[in-house]
Amino acid sequence: MVKNIPLPGPCTLCGGARGQRLRGSWHCAACGWRYGDVPDPDLPLPRIDVVYYLRFDRRVKIGTSMRPRQRLASIRHDELLAFERGRSIEQQRHRQFSALREGGEWFTFTNELEAHVAQLRRKGEPWRLHARWLSDALRS
Repeated sequence: MVKNIPLPGPCTLCGGARGQRLRGSWHCAACGWRYGDVPDPDLPLPRIDVVYYLRFDRRVKIGTSMRPRQRLASIRHDELLAFERGRSIEQQRHRQFSALREGGEWFTFTNELEAHVAQLRRKGEPWRLHARWLSDALRS
């Protein structure tokens, strides 16, 4: 079993504090980035499209963005519930939950939608998943 232990400092990619030894070097437990590596600031970061689920009161916005931090900062919400990777999934989710649509991209937060969000959350906390996807893209 691989143990997660404190890193000497935060991960430069996601800020994670715990790591594990893999293939002779330390890697962030949250995103998998090799500890000490720094993304080249002169290169653009890879595009990571996400479908986001934002709760505001008893409604959920299902939207998509390639820059979720900027996008979420511009939308009034109470809580970020989950991320799914990919752009085309948004239309599938809009069709899947069409009976719950209140208008635009807002849906009533019913038990059905809550169960879907819970399933997504079992995969991981949204920002940690995003950091993992970014780390994977940077390594490829």
